[in-house]
Amino acid sequence: MSSPGIDGDPKPPCLPRNGLVKLPGQPNGLGAASITKGTPATKNRPCQPPPPPTLPPPSLAAPLPRAALAGGPCSPAGGPASALTPGPPAERPPLATDEKILNGLFWYFSACEKCVLAQVCKAWRRVLYQPKFWAGLTPVLHAKELYNALPGGEKEFVNLQGFAARGFEGFCLVGVSDLDICEFIDNYALSKKGVKAMSLKRSTITDAGLEVMLEQMQGVVRLELSGCNDFTEAGLWSSLSARITSLSVSDCINVADDAIAAISQLLPNLAELSLQAYHVTDTALAYFTARQGHSTHTLRLLSCWEITNHGVVNVVHSLPNLTALSLSGCSKVTDDGVELVAENLRKLRSLDLSWCPRITDMALEYVACDLHRLEELVLDRCVRITDTGLSYLSTMSSLRSLYLRWCCQVPALTPRDWGIGCPLLTTTGLSGLVQLQELEELELTNCPGATPELFKYFSQHLPRCLVIE
Repeated sequence: MSSPGIDGDPKPPCLPRNGLVKLPGQPNGLGAASITKGTPATKNRPCQPPPPPTLPPPSLAAPLPRAALAGGPCSPAGGPASALTPGPPAERPPLATDEKILNGLFWYFSACEKCVLAQVCKAWRRVLYQPKFWAGLTPVLHAKELYNALPGGEKEFVNLQGFAARGFEGFCLVGVSDLDICEFIDNYALSKKGVKAMSLKRSTITDAGLEVMLEQMQGVVRLELSGCNDFTEAGLWSSLSARITSLSVSDCINVADDAIAAISQLLPNLAELSLQAYHVTDTALAYFTARQGHSTHTLRLLSCWEITNHGVVNVVHSLPNLTALSLSGCSKVTDDGVELVAENLRKLRSLDLSWCPRITDMALEYVACDLHRLEELVLDRCVRITDTGLSYLSTMSSLRSLYLRWCCQVPALTPRDWGIGCPLLTTTGLSGLVQLQELEELELTNCPGATPELFKYFSQHLPRCLVIE
């Protein structure tokens, strides 16, 4: 039954107030309860989680307009709330295709993972095919991957538009011929000017093919030839261009002293040279000109078995501004050659003496005394180094990376003099390396003196150094 109001009018049993409904007393003894419209009472739903807290009701003195409650803009002070019509909510793309989010997300994936993610949908591919996600990467294409088979046994060159969209500046072609290279130049839109680096591995390119490639691809400044046995030194004389600043030649059987002469005469702006050639002699290293002495900063002579200390003399006089030098596998170089390097190449920051079996502790003393800027030293397979040599290295405060892989294993060629697998580097000698407080990487693969206790000692005293067992 309704109770009378102030003016005598009947009062409704349920008076809404601020979105709440006050229910009259119930006969079950639970008393009055206030719940949101259309929401069952909490006490009648014991298994349900409690509802989220509701916002406090707006002040009665300044009620919010209906437009504000609907998410629209508020009306100006004193103006009618109905004067403004709420506009439609702004539409946002789904998170899975939001390009702003995807541009930040895809940085966390590796190159292989990006290749898979680009196949999910067109939106992802459009974002991932931006050149910024592929900078510094080099696609590797084998000869059999360059063609699609057609009915009738014919074949057509593959579509390289996806590579052009990603803006690759370098390519590695494996097992290709002169014809394959010509097809690549004709079908890749950026081949003429956009490609900066080319690498040919295990390919049958001839002198003519090399000449056509470097003549057509005017943007190439970095060139690598590995395992290419069909071009000759005459091909280098006819094809090399002065724009090339980085050259790497390895496992090419026709490369000898005359090839070094072509390189020194035709590449005045050469900054980096990597050479693995079994027939290069000391004479070839005297061909470098004075201009290359100013421009060349990196020289890698890998497994050049015929080079002796006389070749090292030619290097230090022809290329005095070297900052990185590798004599890896130059088995005829001795301590005297290292002394020449230390006395004349004071700007060196990286020195690789791996696989030089004639190197002893005396060479390390020369390095420690004269190369004060050296940051990286590689001594892999330097089997005559002892704890005494390590004590010299412990004084090099500039050293950041030190590699001592397999340097404790004396080869079985002289078992009577050295013994097989004699550990010349002991735990005591290795522990002295903790004096190198700026060391960032230390590799001790297969060193008998590198014990678990030693690695624990390094972790305590060289906490910033990555120690590789």
